[in-house]
Amino acid sequence: MAKIGYIRVSTNDQNSDLQRNALLSINCEQIFEDKISGKTANRPGLKRALKLLKKDDTLVVWKLDRLGRSVKNLVALISDLSERGIHFQSLTDSIDTSTAMGRFFFHVMSALAEMERELIVERTNAGLIAARAQGRVGGRPVSMTLSERQQAKRLLANGHSRKKLSLIYGVSLSTIYKYLPVRYLEKPID
Repeated sequence: MAKIGYIRVSTNDQNSDLQRNALLSINCEQIFEDKISGKTANRPGLKRALKLLKKDDTLVVWKLDRLGRSVKNLVALISDLSERGIHFQSLTDSIDTSTAMGRFFFHVMSALAEMERELIVERTNAGLIAARAQGRVGGRPVSMTLSERQQAKRLLANGHSRKKLSLIYGVSLSTIYKYLPVRYLEKPID
């Protein structure tokens, strides 16, 4: 039933003493630290802390935003801890998943994160439908029209090289190979 602390500051210039002192005051056995942005997924200190944690241990942070910036990522991380039988505690936010109230709060947070995801999907789909209704099509514009591809196919069959076709149409050689793969024989088309 060890308490493992995690500290994160965004830059090397920031001081982590406030967080460290808070974690030491509740007797964290080990404290891991990252000096990196919360948006960065690769956090070596957090990885080491998560690897060390065992069933009935508690991961302790000074404040929830030290663990992650997005609700989605926080919910995923704390859910993973819960599945492993590991508790989570945030000192300044008064969250402790070893208590009934802490678990309730976390379930509310999870529901809000799920609702946020669903709203984003709904808004995205509504925007795409509205754009299509106005004649706009998503994605990257095609680099060669159908008639250009047909003409390029004829030129290739009549002896032009793919390199020359890329120069003629102002596209990369890989684009020519995409539309005219090697299986097209360099013979005249009827």
